[in-house]
Amino acid sequence: MRETRSAPAPQKFVASKFEKEGSAVGRKGLTYLQSFPRGMECVDPLGLGIIDNRTLRLITESAHSSPKTDKDIQDGNLREKLLYFSENFDAKMFLSRIHSNTSAADLEAGALALKTDFKSRTEQRKQLVKDNFDCFVSCKTTIDDIESKLRQIEDDPEGSGTSHLFNIIQDVSLQANRALKPLFERQAQAEKIRTVQGMLQRFRTLFNLPSTIRGSISKGEYDLAVREYKKAKSIVLPSHIQVGILKRVLEEVEKVMNDFKTMLFKSMEDPQIDPTNLENTVRLLLDLEPESDPVWHYLNIQNQRICGLLEKCTLDHEARMENLHNELRERALSDARWRQIQEDMNESSDINNSPIGNTYPAVQSHPSDLTGEEVDGLRGRYIHRLTAVIIHYIPAFWKVALSVFSGKFAKSSQVPTDSNSNSSANKIEEKAGDGKYSSHSLDEVAAMICSTISLYGVKVTSIFHDLEESNVLQFYMSEAIEDISKACATLELKEAAPPIAVASIRTLQSEIIKIYILRLCSWMRASVEEVSKDVTWVIVSILERNKSPYAISFLPLTFRSVVASAMDQINSMLRSLRNEATKSEDMFMQLQEIQESVRLAFLNCFLDFAGSLERIGFELGQHRSDEEGSQLPNGYTHELENAPSGLRGGVIDPHQQLLIVLSNIGYCKNELSCELYDKYRHIWQHSRGKDEGNSDLEYLVNSFSALEAKVLEQYTFAKANLIRSAAMNYLLHSGIQWGAAPAVKGVRDAAVELLHTLVAVHAEVFAGAKPLLDKTLGILVEGLIDTFISIFHENEATDLSALDTNGFCQLMLELEYFETILNPYFTSDARDSLKSLQGLLLEKATESVTDAVDNPGHNRRPTRGSEDALADDKQQGTTVSPDELISLAQQYSSEFLQSELERTRINTACFAESFPLDSVPEPAKSAYSPFRNSMDSPSRNHRGTYNTGASSFSRHRH
Repeated sequence: MRETRSAPAPQKFVASKFEKEGSAVGRKGLTYLQSFPRGMECVDPLGLGIIDNRTLRLITESAHSSPKTDKDIQDGNLREKLLYFSENFDAKMFLSRIHSNTSAADLEAGALALKTDFKSRTEQRKQLVKDNFDCFVSCKTTIDDIESKLRQIEDDPEGSGTSHLFNIIQDVSLQANRALKPLFERQAQAEKIRTVQGMLQRFRTLFNLPSTIRGSISKGEYDLAVREYKKAKSIVLPSHIQVGILKRVLEEVEKVMNDFKTMLFKSMEDPQIDPTNLENTVRLLLDLEPESDPVWHYLNIQNQRICGLLEKCTLDHEARMENLHNELRERALSDARWRQIQEDMNESSDINNSPIGNTYPAVQSHPSDLTGEEVDGLRGRYIHRLTAVIIHYIPAFWKVALSVFSGKFAKSSQVPTDSNSNSSANKIEEKAGDGKYSSHSLDEVAAMICSTISLYGVKVTSIFHDLEESNVLQFYMSEAIEDISKACATLELKEAAPPIAVASIRTLQSEIIKIYILRLCSWMRASVEEVSKDVTWVIVSILERNKSPYAISFLPLTFRSVVASAMDQINSMLRSLRNEATKSEDMFMQLQEIQESVRLAFLNCFLDFAGSLERIGFELGQHRSDEEGSQLPNGYTHELENAPSGLRGGVIDPHQQLLIVLSNIGYCKNELSCELYDKYRHIWQHSRGKDEGNSDLEYLVNSFSALEAKVLEQYTFAKANLIRSAAMNYLLHSGIQWGAAPAVKGVRDAAVELLHTLVAVHAEVFAGAKPLLDKTLGILVEGLIDTFISIFHENEATDLSALDTNGFCQLMLELEYFETILNPYFTSDARDSLKSLQGLLLEKATESVTDAVDNPGHNRRPTRGSEDALADDKQQGTTVSPDELISLAQQYSSEFLQSELERTRINTACFAESFPLDSVPEPAKSAYSPFRNSMDSPSRNHRGTYNTGASSFSRHRH
């Protein structure tokens, strides 16, 4: 008991001691802990356990590492507080974290050990100071004496301090500078005078050098002028000594020699220069050490001459074009004056139909037709002249270059004519070895010719681009390609041009052919776009469309004509290019690129045409939306009175126009795309596999299929509005109160009128796009059933709030009638919707009969036939079950269905032949079967599962 009461006091004492002395212990603890080698263990400072070096090292390293995030900073602060050798050591935290499981007795013992050790160390320090106190006092006195003596020496003005010595030396230096500065200046001036005097004495003959050299040049003694110049250069001092009059003399000499070198270079520009004079000129220029190689300069001149001829062709072409434009301008002015004379004569004579008045249109149309031919003719002749320059001058220039770099011309150009021939030849060889101006090679000449060919290519390509506005099917472009082919054949002869130049002009040929083919492709796409804007709604005859089931307009045929004309021309150009592709790998690669471009252009033409058809369909949809209120009950509109005059004689009804668009799309998908692709696939088939070709055709078919689905959706949506109107008339406006319906006597006329809407659609689609008949009617039949459900939910609380037994049997008979007639177009979704509708009607009829039994006074008593007695009995208190309603509806069906099918056979003959009762489809017979087993809560399965929006299908088939 005594130990338990005394335990808290030591804990409090230990915590307070750590608060007061923890930081001091932390400052000394680092040295103490670092004294332990790696792998050893460290004793807890409280003496309560062992802290291994690994844990200590982890704490230490994490404490000294730089934090990266806020979490790292918090962790670093925590570790700093846990390290007992840290400045931020927290005794309380150390105890709570490290010794959280240590008993109070152990903590008291550890605190006592720390206190004892601290007192021991303090006593040791005190004893150390006490034992050596005399030594400390003696050292302090000695240091103070030394400091006092140093301060006295530094402060004494007459002593040996550093400040005093520095000031004295500074005064001596200033006095010496004042005394000796004029002497130093006079000595420098005298040195300069002696230098100038020596230079004047040494270069006395140099001052007469400019006039001497100028005289030799004027006399034609070029070798003497060169020797004098070399002597002058041999005695010239370095540039930093050439000052004053000497510098001006040397500048004058250099100016004379530069003029002389310019004259020599100028003489090499003469196209009729003699070879001997050329070699002598080159030798003189080599002796004068020109900045450029004279031989290379001569070759440059020849190359510039060829380029100049090309430029001259360009200037002549521009002049001819300007003259042609002036001539055309004069023609226009002349025509304007002639037109004014005609107008004056017509006003004076008041004759509007005179022969003079009728001559102007012919005169006016002639210049505009002639202009394109004349301009293209000038451009073609311009390309022909450019090609003639290449053919006549490039081979000769290359032969000269071959002779120069074969060594003959170089040796003759290096023959010296003066007495110092050996030294001159040695200098030429040295300069050639230095590579200053003789480092050129035949490859550089080849590059020069390639540059000229490139210039030719730029001009030809530019003028070829100018032919873009002309008719690409004319002969101007093809003749230009023939000229380029002639140039290629000429340069391929032996020693006519470097191989790199031949490759360059071959590349130019392939590029021009590629441009021409791309022009054809561009024209093809532009023409497709242009013809797509001219929309006509006249259906072509069955022979013109090759007995196709699609009643198309002229648009697909025009599209085929444009594509075929361009692709035929492309095929002929590629046939000539394939022959050249076998000679070069690069040309073969170019051919593959062109073939790929043609393939893409061909496919894009179809895609562009598909986009145009989509645009036409969209515009028709917009037009249909604008004229939504002008529909007649049978589905036709009042467009005949308001149709534009340009569409007279063609199809005007927007729905039929949409059908024509559908026919055009189907014709392109199933016939035209396959026909044209199979005809021209050999153009690119060599570079692509058969499977890839099939994928292209499949992609086109898929694209047109997707477009067909979009336009078909517009068409069916338009027809769905008509069907909804007919369905509204059938259910709500046929004059029947469904809560008190008359006896069933067969299919009503309203049902037949409803079928007439589908008959009209059948007739349209059968005549215009027969392959889409099943798909179209399948969508519309499904939409019809969904529309019935939508109308039922919309009017469930009003017109269809009650449905008696006769009304139920009447609707079930007519629904079975619809299903039997439209059976070929019933989809699985449509059958499911029909079953849902029948379930809703059965549920409504059951509810209505039950309400009638509960409230008999609210129902009038009908007068009906044999089945009326059953209904009367039910109204008088007997409940009618759903199975009885279904059985009664089946009796009516067996009695009236076959006869009604026979009666309306002509009305519905377009759908199928009349069905005898025994051949009624099985789905129609079993239409009631699902409801016998699911009558517990039919409303839970069907009510509220359909949208009530106008003319909206719950499922669309695409």
